[in-house]
Amino acid sequence: MADDEKVLEIIEVSKATGKLKKGTNEVTKAIERGTAKLVAVAKDVSPPEIVMHLPMLCKEKRIPFFEVKSKEELGAAAGLTVGTGAVAVIEEGEAKKLLEALR
Repeated sequence: MADDEKVLEIIEVSKATGKLKKGTNEVTKAIERGTAKLVAVAKDVSPPEIVMHLPMLCKEKRIPFFEVKSKEELGAAAGLTVGTGAVAVIEEGEAKKLLEALR
């Protein structure tokens, strides 16, 4: 599994120079449409059933999937003032090299 910090850095750089989808519903749609380049989910989502389907969807669509420690960290990396359970990178912007290094 990749380093939490690298995943969060990719999300931060993508937020500034690319495009993100935040929240389980938006992330699910991005995966189903095949537009997600990377998906990150917080380990502390409660109940876990909310995001349980995401790893399988990502595997089907061959999208890199990562877990990070907390919703707060994920939300902060995505530029939110609240935590979020899931984030998808749609356009990586300047994070392209960072994303390729993770694969």
